[in-house]
Amino acid sequence: MKKIISTIIALTLALTALCSFALAEEKTYRIGICNFVDDASLNQIVKNLQEQLAAIEEEQHVKFEIIYDNCNADFTVLNQIISKFLADQVDLMVGIATPVAAAMQAATEDSLTPVVFAAVSDPVGSGLVESLEAPGSNLTGTSDYLDTNAVMNLIFALKPEAKTIGLLYNLSEDASATPIAAAKEYLDAKGVAYREYNGVNVAEVMQAAESIAADQVDAVFTPTDNTIMTAELSIYETLKDAKIPHFTGADSFALNGAFLGYGVDYANLGRETGSMVADILINGKNPAEVPVLTFDNGTATVNNEILEALGLTFEQVEELFAPYCTRVQAIDTAEEFE
Repeated sequence: MKKIISTIIALTLALTALCSFALAEEKTYRIGICNFVDDASLNQIVKNLQEQLAAIEEEQHVKFEIIYDNCNADFTVLNQIISKFLADQVDLMVGIATPVAAAMQAATEDSLTPVVFAAVSDPVGSGLVESLEAPGSNLTGTSDYLDTNAVMNLIFALKPEAKTIGLLYNLSEDASATPIAAAKEYLDAKGVAYREYNGVNVAEVMQAAESIAADQVDAVFTPTDNTIMTAELSIYETLKDAKIPHFTGADSFALNGAFLGYGVDYANLGRETGSMVADILINGKNPAEVPVLTFDNGTATVNNEILEALGLTFEQVEELFAPYCTRVQAIDTAEEFE
């Protein structure tokens, strides 16, 4: 009799496990992902985010129904996309870049739909979270915070006698405000002059690049500014011909022709964003209590084409930059990462 009872219990447990497995397989989560603009950095995040979610589907026996869109820096379109996500009753939204995250924050104040942001340079300063450790409310995510002083150190490692530095950015991009202020503070303390160049679209950024070339500044700094990133392929030859090195806040700028990109690995940032999304949906984590994830900014990526135009070798810059980086690597000009 005991043997029969043991067998029945074992069969019951096995059937329960099979049922649980089947239910887990049937569980579907609807995710709305909105990208701010079509550029190499943000596209790399989206690609790796989606690949990470696909891998988690396999591991966790769940289904992620992804609704993806790109507002192409059009705020009217952005609000329409978010409204559609809400109408579609997504379980979670992902906002790529600060403007998208901010719009999602405003749109979910009543519904408290979880929002995970990616590539927000200053989550606290932009008002998205209360603190990195305890975000509060319904938002958390990953930050591509830029160590501006580190980039400034690289500029003067290459150009120790520099007299004037150009600051190229979009005045309306929140992600640029803090690093540009930090760059000005650094240069003021060093007694080095700076000139500001701005643009809100590719055409204006191209005009700004022409002005930079005409002014013959010693070097140019751009933070993780999506407007300039979008225009980089259109301006890098102007700066190259003028032999003005462009120092920037992401490796995708160097991919698109800037002399140097310094900052986070956006592929890894995308994967970590995907893991955060899954943790909130599958494990029921509360975004208010999930710390914002930041990354080491220690990698400098230099462009081989610009190195040659400046009459430099990789070995030369590697030696100059080594004290200020954890790693220096080279890349060839291309439109997108492979």
